[in-house]
Amino acid sequence: MDFSFTDEQELFRKTVRQFSEREVRPQYADRERPDYDLPAFLQRMAELGLLGLRAPVEYGGVNTSYVNVGIATEELSRADYNVGTLIVSSVISTEILSLHATDRVKEGWLPDMVSGRRHVALALTEPHSGSDAAALTTRAVRDGDHYVITGEKSSTSQVDADACIVFVRTGQGTGARGVSAILVPLDTPGVGTSRFTDLGMKLSRRGALHLDGVRVPAHNLVGQEGQGFYTVMNQFDYTRAVIAIQCVATAMQSVEETIEYVKSRSAFGQPIARYEGVSFPIAEALATLEAARLLCYKALWLRDVNLPHAKEAAMAKWLGPKLAVEAIHQMLLLHGHAGYSSDYPHGQRLRDVIGHQIGDGTGEIMKLIIARETLGREFRPR
Repeated sequence: MDFSFTDEQELFRKTVRQFSEREVRPQYADRERPDYDLPAFLQRMAELGLLGLRAPVEYGGVNTSYVNVGIATEELSRADYNVGTLIVSSVISTEILSLHATDRVKEGWLPDMVSGRRHVALALTEPHSGSDAAALTTRAVRDGDHYVITGEKSSTSQVDADACIVFVRTGQGTGARGVSAILVPLDTPGVGTSRFTDLGMKLSRRGALHLDGVRVPAHNLVGQEGQGFYTVMNQFDYTRAVIAIQCVATAMQSVEETIEYVKSRSAFGQPIARYEGVSFPIAEALATLEAARLLCYKALWLRDVNLPHAKEAAMAKWLGPKLAVEAIHQMLLLHGHAGYSSDYPHGQRLRDVIGHQIGDGTGEIMKLIIARETLGREFRPR
């Protein structure tokens, strides 16, 4: 059993950290602005290969391991939580299209996605089907060489992307049956978007997608008709662990900054780091965050070696955001009144991380998955 990165992985980690320190960390607060130039930043990420981590080499990607996806996300999220979210969005969309799209769609979209020229998001959630994702009602009807799509998507990250992989109902079944995935360029007539005003994760640009008789070519169908839900669920297994790494890395950065702060801050004639009321919460945060981090990498390693990992990924997704929120909150408090100001990044980090206690699967849904995978489907909670 070896808990260390390989030499190649360590070099990759250092390269991403250098990029993060140079070009990501200084603009953390700036990326909350609605007018932030995201396309320009995506192209900078693309130059380092960060938008093609799971894309095939023939389309400009690097097709790296899932552990390496975790490494990239960890290093970027230490500098800016939201940039880690861009990695998650990129690996999901490029891998889904790489594995399931038609050659025409692959050739038309993947090179531009990998190079940062175009961005593709995922549209699954609907206003009345959050955790029950299979209960979607957006419908696509085949009309000759096209599909005609009508419905509404909610809580779609990057709602101002160039296109979305939209999950629609094409069959007559209920639940997951009859759900298909279709690539929909957002400049297609009949598509409308609206942005939400969120507490945090503002670079995610979450919003609603409105589809009113939208006609898209039939070759934009991603995978087999009626199999779309199973396609995305397979992706969520490992991206849950990536999201957890994102949360843990952000919290760990706050812990490390707090360690330096409490060693230099004095009260009652000595550094406050000498007080157990200060040092013990830091020790607890270090221990719990490191445990969650190792669980995340275990799930990604299992994915790399093609072993079941749904349970481990769900464990990571429940534990990572929960511990990160608790740790960042505690680090903010250890900074006293100064931590409550925008002079320190802890408040922004706290607002950002809370979002993933909801998005991409709530803690309750993760526990349902853990119970199902442990006890068997016949004993899953109702």
